[in-house]
Amino acid sequence: MSQNTHENFYYAVSVPNSLNSLVASIPIFNGLNFSYWNEQVQFHLGVLDLDLAILEEKPATITDSSSNEEKSYYKAWEKSNRLCLMFMRMIIADSIKTALPKTESAKEFMGFVGERSQTADKSLAGTLMSTLTTIKFDGSRTMHEHVIEMANIAARLKSLGMAVNENFLVQFILNSLPTEYGPFQMSYNTMKDKWNVHELHSMLVKEETRLKN
Repeated sequence: MSQNTHENFYYAVSVPNSLNSLVASIPIFNGLNFSYWNEQVQFHLGVLDLDLAILEEKPATITDSSSNEEKSYYKAWEKSNRLCLMFMRMIIADSIKTALPKTESAKEFMGFVGERSQTADKSLAGTLMSTLTTIKFDGSRTMHEHVIEMANIAARLKSLGMAVNENFLVQFILNSLPTEYGPFQMSYNTMKDKWNVHELHSMLVKEETRLKN
């Protein structure tokens, strides 16, 4: 959103009174919230007219023959780049910040953060899939809570680009049941028309009540 006023050969880059005052309104990047973090960073930098360096590549180094417009643009880009880097580094978890490659380019730094997020997403997806396929209902919570947890894990996997087919989710839920639900599982397996997750949820809650009585 940096403004180029060609007539005066001047690029306006306003500077906030204190970047610290904005930090509280931006979520700290923790490796798992890149989309929201990136959206908030770009919005705030844009509102402040500080986003030039994350939108445009570094301009050619100025020389004695550079025009006034080119000199103004270069100066504005450098200031934007410096403040963007400062701002982003202030809202990244220390454990992640120290592991990022060194760079003096705000645009490149933003790219490194995005790459780190993709790596974290892949790791999280693996963990979630492992949980979904091995979780067991142990009676410490209600059947309702158990099924909802498994459905939420599947939803989270979908948000990470790893959608779980509903038929598989139904089977994972059935596989998570203890031995006392054996007759229930056998009855389901003999059915011609299979249930969706909502139907299975309802029937399992009823079966839980029956077993307790």
